[in-house]
Formats: sequence, structure tokens, C-alpha cells
Amino acid sequence: MFKNHIKIAWRNLWKIKSYSIINIIGLCIGMTAVLIIGIWVQNQLQFDNFYSDKENIYKVLNKNRNDEGKISLQEYTSGQASPALIADYPEVERAARIYWSISKLLSFGDKKIKSKGNEVDPAFIQMFDFKLLKGNNNKALGETRNIILTESLAKSIFGEKDPLDQTIILDNKEPYKVSAIMQDLPGNTNFDFTYLIPLVNAEGYSPNWNTIAFTTYIQLKKGTNVDAFNNKLIDIIKKKTNSELGGSLFLYPISKMHLYSKFEQGIPVGGKIDQVKLVTGIGLLILLIACINFINLSTARSQKRAKEVAIRKVVGAQRFNLIAQFLTESLLLAIISGTLAITLAILTLPLFNTIFDKPLVLALSDPTIWLALIGFIFLTGILAGLYPAFVLSGFKPIKSLKIFRSSKKIALNFRELLVIFQFGVAIILIIATIVVRRQIEYAGQRDVGYTTSQLIEIGMEGDMGKNYEAIKSELLNNGIATAVTRSGSSITSNAGSAWGGFSWEGSTPEQGKKMGFNLGRTESDLIKTLGLKLIAGRDIDYARLAADSSAVLLNEAAIKEMNLKNPVGTYLKWGSTTYTIVGVINDYISGSPYNPVTPMLIYATKKSLYNLIIRTNPGSSVQDQLKQIEQIIKKFNPAYPFEYQFVDQKFAGKFKDQQQTARLAFIFSGLAIFISCLGLFGLASYIAELRTKEIGIRKVLGASVSGITTMLSKDFIKLVIISIVLASPIAWWAMNKWLQDFSYRIEIQWWIFALAGAAAVLVAFVTVSSQAIRAANHNPVKTLRDE
Repeated sequence: MFKNHIKIAWRNLWKIKSYSIINIIGLCIGMTAVLIIGIWVQNQLQFDNFYSDKENIYKVLNKNRNDEGKISLQEYTSGQASPALIADYPEVERAARIYWSISKLLSFGDKKIKSKGNEVDPAFIQMFDFKLLKGNNNKALGETRNIILTESLAKSIFGEKDPLDQTIILDNKEPYKVSAIMQDLPGNTNFDFTYLIPLVNAEGYSPNWNTIAFTTYIQLKKGTNVDAFNNKLIDIIKKKTNSELGGSLFLYPISKMHLYSKFEQGIPVGGKIDQVKLVTGIGLLILLIACINFINLSTARSQKRAKEVAIRKVVGAQRFNLIAQFLTESLLLAIISGTLAITLAILTLPLFNTIFDKPLVLALSDPTIWLALIGFIFLTGILAGLYPAFVLSGFKPIKSLKIFRSSKKIALNFRELLVIFQFGVAIILIIATIVVRRQIEYAGQRDVGYTTSQLIEIGMEGDMGKNYEAIKSELLNNGIATAVTRSGSSITSNAGSAWGGFSWEGSTPEQGKKMGFNLGRTESDLIKTLGLKLIAGRDIDYARLAADSSAVLLNEAAIKEMNLKNPVGTYLKWGSTTYTIVGVINDYISGSPYNPVTPMLIYATKKSLYNLIIRTNPGSSVQDQLKQIEQIIKKFNPAYPFEYQFVDQKFAGKFKDQQQTARLAFIFSGLAIFISCLGLFGLASYIAELRTKEIGIRKVLGASVSGITTMLSKDFIKLVIISIVLASPIAWWAMNKWLQDFSYRIEIQWWIFALAGAAAVLVAFVTVSSQAIRAANHNPVKTLRDE
């Protein structure tokens, strides 16, 4: 019986090739979208979720509550937290700190490679059980001069030579012995390093409980109640510091950190999971649109298949046999579409990898993947064919052998709803694409506060610090640069922040307790180099004025928050140190371009300045300037490779997540429109086929091609207009909710809905009218003679 069903299904699909092709293309595209999204979602759900004891590994967060009751969380802790947790709480199995990801020069003979690594506590390796290809987990970081390399880094340095026990020089001064080789980190982890060395200077990095500099993880013993343990940590900082200003520590599962990293009042309220849900929903909607095409075309052809059903029932066919037959046809279509979709997914995966920025792979060698793919194909076939199968198998023989008018109106109404749903989804996606693109453009056009062009940043490393003045002098004297300075970090990011413990002229203790600043460090010429606007006073000039060791610059937001009328020359006390405000600068963006600028304090120092900033001469070509800069840097720092970044490109990178969303919305809205129009094309073609004689009679009576085209198109255009009316408020609500995450955001204008609606109407009209014109141009003599 099953073999017979297959034969009949194949003959029916071959008989109506045009409709079969439309269904196959629609289902193939929908299934491909779901497959690509499924691979990405699986990768996201497994982020840092693959450790053997993941249920007991937690990230330690700092929880702070201000006087207004607002709770904030910080991902960094004091270096004192980890040893205290191990010593004072028996529930803690292990604790490990990580100190920043730092790029260092690794040298072995003539081979020199810059790579990013971490300083970590030895327990880090046991806690996260990263696979060691060579070496011992318990001894790999046992000595202060041990280093663990990832497999790819080891091959880059040593080639085929055994790297174990070889000596590597870090930053041209510190010898480290290779104690282990680690498997390369998987793509679905938030850790980012190629080597690990023991953490030996925790006291220097974070000498007290009020200085936060570490990412801290702990592993609780099995069976520990984490809520009860968190209650024990509420007063830990207060007890250790004997101060009311300290916050509390808070444990959060590492397996949730990637997806649920957005907090409000200390409670997780979302994060990356919102994007995962959104993209998953869009993918399923696209597949649903493709299934709707199948349902629409199948039920539209019900009049022609009604006699087939009637005859089969008359000769004894049972309804379940007819249902099995129609489901077999839809499953056959799904199998063909699914096979093509797997091929298309493999071919397009590299394109989507550039959008997702992750090396996603369809692991066809994994048997579970094949089981999932087969299950997905069969589920799609059943879902697409279930409704048509029950509708077609339910026809009554007597009525089916007549003209079949009784259920036509009901079927048509149902198809109208499906078309409205299809185009409604497509219109929502079009509106979303426009809104996301507008938001990115809006933030991109925002005044940054300084001139990003002609600015180059170079990391201060090796001998650059001690030769800074000579480097600066040569850059200026040779006309390569118009200004040079150095700072504590990139000007496109915040170097850190400080809250509380401030006082200034006219401040109250309450103001000083609440005051917070983003911090910056510099030595001299910062305003000139960045192209900042000086509102009052002067720039910091610690290089030439020793008295500027206590000088600070404040931005306009800080002056407004502090309510200072004449700030230049007044004092600002931070803890036990007193500074002098020497200048006020305009507000400039150092954090997110979507958020308002907050108070900033830039203080003078000659220490911890890791970033060289060069404003190049606009009169020379960039390539020539880079060659000259490289020659000067290599002259004073020959051991290190020359690496640089353009500030405008770094700033553009801040829009990466939103641009990813925009690209996905554009692709998926295009697919939704294409699949919807594909179904509309098939439906219009079939309606034109049903009304062939009517069209012939109208032409004989003098109807024009344009009149017939309008007649056949208007019903479909009406459905698209209804879609616009229903989809617009839904799109407004969804995009308005999305925009709430941005303090600096656009207003959704009416023309966006008008543009999306006009685009949908135009595409639908072109699709339908192409079939209508073709039908209207048929010779009426032939159409009226056709039986």
C-alpha cells in the first residue's frame, strides 16, 4: 500500500509540475532558513554550557545598592574575594581569578608572535576542565614561570617540534617554561585566550576590597544551596572593610551568563536570549509562510481533486487511506525540499558566518544531526500536509461529482486569511528592517565630540614607554603627525569608573557619596590630539608642568551634575587625594553611542599609559604615513611587530550587534516577501486558470487587457492592504519595545509604515498582474473552445 501511495504521489506531483516547483522552492527556502538559524541557536544555547560540573560553577558579581534603592551589578571583583571565599566558606570547592586578556610578545629563537592570554589562578584549569593534549592538569600552572599554550599557538611557534619544557620569552624579558598544550577553545565560549600563565601579582593589581580588577569564578561543592550561600555573602565586603560603602558579592551560574546577562535591580531580565528568541521566531514564521503556500495551493486545487476523491470513495477507499495518500504527497515534497535545503544550507553557511561572526558548522558526521534533520523534514511535511489532507479526504462523493460550489466560499475565506497572515509577517519584517537601519544611521550621525578621522591608536608595549618622548618628537618633526598623546586606554572605551568618596567646592556629603565618574588618564596634549572643544581653562600638560601631577579635566556632564559655576581652579577631592580642575571639555562619546554621555574625569599621570594616539597630517597619503610611523616605532621598539588601529574603524565597531540584526532582518524580510509572492503567483495562476472561460467571454464583449488585469488583481491587492492595516500596529509595538533598550533613539515615523506598505503592494501587484496579463492575452477563440 505504501509503495502504491508513493507511485501515485510522484505521478500527481509530476502532473502539476508548476505547482510542485513553487511548493518545493518555498519549502526549500523556509527549511534552509530554519536549518541555518537552528545551527546558530544550538551554538548559543551551548555557550559555556559544556563543562563537566557546569551546575556548580558560578561567576562572582559585585552587587551595589545606592541610597535611592537602585541595584547595579559589576562583573569584576577585588583580588581579595577569591582567597576569602576559599578560606571562610566550606561550601566552596575551588576559586579562580582571571586578570584581563593581555596581548604579549612570545619569543622562541627567531620566532616572535603577539598573542592574547590571561593570568589565572591554578584552580582555573581544574574548574573548567579544558582538555590538555599534553601535560598534567594538576601541575600545569604549579610553578610561577609555567605557561600553557593552545594547540594552534604551539604549532605557530614550534611547528612540529615538541613544545613541552621549551622556554618562551614573554615581552623580551620574562622566561616561561611550556608546561602543557591545551586544545583550542571552542567557538561557543566567552573565554578568549591562546595562552595561560599563573597569577602572581594579585596584591599589586587589587590591593584592597574597594579596588576591583578581576573576573572571579567559584565552584561550589555538590548539593550546595546557592540561594542560601548568596545570603551569606550579603555583608562580606562590609565585614572585610568595616565600611558601609561596600556592596555585596553575588553568585550567578556561568551556564546562564551568555544568554541572561541583562539585569534590572539585580534580577536577570534577558540578554542574548532575546535575540535567540527573536531569530528563532522569525525562522519559524518563514517556514510557516512556506507551509501556508502548500496549504493554499492544495486547497485551491480542491475543485479539480474533488472528483478524484469521489471516485476513490465510490470504489471503496476509506478516509484514512485518502489522508495517507495526501500526506504521502506532502512528505515527498518535504523530502525533496529538505534534501535541497541541506545542500543550500551548506553552501550559504559561510555567508551567514560573516553575519553571525562565528564559525558555525553543520556537523553531518554526527548521527544525532541526521536524526534531527530527518525528524525536521518529516515534521514539516506532516504540518504542511495535515490540513489539506483532512479537507480533501472529507469531500462527499455526491457533491464532489457536481460543480462543487457549496464549500468554495469557506475555502476561499480561509485562503484569504492565510494570504493576509503571510503578507502581514513580511510587512512586519520590512518595517523592522527600516527601523533598525534608521536607528543605526541615527546613532552613527550623532556628534562623537571629537574628530575620529586621521586618528591612529597604537598599543604602548616593549620599549615604547621609555622612548615615548623620542617617538613623539620624530613624528612631529617629520611632519607625519600634527599632535601626539598617550592615554590609559582606547579613547573609544571607558578606562574604568569610580563612585563615591568625592567632594568639591560647595558639595554636600550626600552629593559626594552619589557622585560617579568615568575615568581617563593622560599626560599632555589630549585636547589637541583628539580635537576636543575646550569649554574653559586649559589642557593637562604634565610633561612640561610638574604641578600638573594633580591636574584634572572634567566634561560638561560632570560640571552640570556637580552644579559648578566657575570650576577652573577649584579643587576636587577623591578619597585622600586633592586635585585641581584645570579645564572643562565638551562631552564626547567613549562608551555606547546609544547612551547619553555621563560625567567624566581625566587625571594626569605618567604611569599606566598603554595607548599611543597619533593625529596624522591630512596633507599626506595614509599608506605613506603608516610606513613612516612603522619605521619610527620599529626604530625605538624593534622587538615588537607594528600594529595599529584607526579610531574611526574602532568606533564603527560599536554598531556591530545592531548591524547584525539589520542584516538578518533584511535577509529574512526578503525571504518572507519572496515566499509570499511565490504563493501569490501560484494562487493567481490557478485562479486565472479557473476563470479562463470568463476572461474569454469578457474579451469577446470588449473588455481590455488592463481591465481584465485590474479585475483579477484587485482581490489580491485588497488582501495585502488588509495585511498592512493589521501588521502596522504590531510592528509599531514590537519595534518601539526594541528601541527602549537605547537611550539615544529615533522616533518611529508614519512614512516607515507607508513605505513598507507601498513596497508590499507594488511587489504583490507585479506578481499577480504578470499572471493576469498572461491570462488576458490568451486568444478567446481557443479558451472558449476548450473543454
